[in-house]
Amino acid sequence: MSHRYPEYPAMAEPDHEPGYGHGDELPMTQFFDEPTDLPTRRSQRPSREKQRRRRRRTIIMVTVLAVFAAVLFGLTMFLRDLLGMNEIKDYEGAGNGTVAFTVAEGDGPLLIGGKLEAEDIVATSKQFVNAFTEQSDGREIQPGTYEMKYQMSSSAAVDALLGDGDSPVHYAAVQRGLRQNEVFEVLNTSTQIPLSEFQALADAPQQFGLPAQAVSLEGYLFPGEYRFDVGMEATDIIKEMVDNTFAELKNAGITDPAEQYRVLTKASIIQAEAGEADYGSVAGSIENRLHADNKETNGLIQSDATVTYGLGRKSYELTSDEKADKSNPYNTYANPGLPVGPIGSPSTEAIEAAAHPSDVPYYYWVTVNLDTGETKFSSTLAEHAKYVEEYQNWCSTQKPGRCG
Repeated sequence: MSHRYPEYPAMAEPDHEPGYGHGDELPMTQFFDEPTDLPTRRSQRPSREKQRRRRRRTIIMVTVLAVFAAVLFGLTMFLRDLLGMNEIKDYEGAGNGTVAFTVAEGDGPLLIGGKLEAEDIVATSKQFVNAFTEQSDGREIQPGTYEMKYQMSSSAAVDALLGDGDSPVHYAAVQRGLRQNEVFEVLNTSTQIPLSEFQALADAPQQFGLPAQAVSLEGYLFPGEYRFDVGMEATDIIKEMVDNTFAELKNAGITDPAEQYRVLTKASIIQAEAGEADYGSVAGSIENRLHADNKETNGLIQSDATVTYGLGRKSYELTSDEKADKSNPYNTYANPGLPVGPIGSPSTEAIEAAAHPSDVPYYYWVTVNLDTGETKFSSTLAEHAKYVEEYQNWCSTQKPGRCG
């Protein structure tokens, strides 16, 4: 039951009703007029202070929940690490890409595993050592440079290092321009074949098809990335590199043995004297100096690189006595024409430039900035002298030994 107006319980009539005459009834306005002490709509709205308190409580609650979630996440990850649940225990498969990995003399499985892990070849050193223990059967990993892959399974890495893979190889990276003794050092590091075996082969270069005037294997050890089968001997390795050089000469249209030797000698000078962008112009400048009618340098090539090769060092600086020494068969300041043979291992690009030099009017060239490789060419000695001065000015701003 509902009432529009409030009912009051029956009660005894008082002797005196405060505020009213005795016997008077309560005025009707007490039921219909809005009491003055009830809140208005405006007063019912939360005050600004209440709103601020409410926001603060909300922010505090969100912050507490966020901190709690972070602590819970951190605790979870900590427990996973503690239990080894986050570790990559091993990669799967044969891996991807290619990387040269070197095992030094005296390296044991633990050290090798650490190096493999550091280069991301295996997931963990621990797993590699475990795999090695299971698979080695008493064998040891031999020193050398191996072709490996990134993210290999530990088992696959052990196979590659023990020679149990599909095609075990020794990896050797021979840079362009290296001299014969430097190439032998790379081969020794990669294959662990003694240096003496390579050096003995160089004493009899004609066994590999080199012309009679060849005094060594210099120039015929073609640069590049090699993957030698682990069973290859020094003779097989040298033959492969020499055959690659002959193939490049034939590709350049040079088939006569004597001309091949001449082209290789020029190419080795070009390789040592210029950046690849300038090979053609340097080749043309050398060819101009070799012409019989050359009155500018009278047949002298005047290459610092050839002189220092004959002196057994690498340097940009020569003394007057060293330039005048005719007893040095590689001295192209004192002896006209080409030196007695190549001075390094030329690249495909250098061989191509030597075989087909650019038609230029130059006789001189000088690299004026060793950092950028900028080379300037000239047809007269006077103009060349200005560029030499520019080079010397550049050198004066460099650290000692930079231009030496």
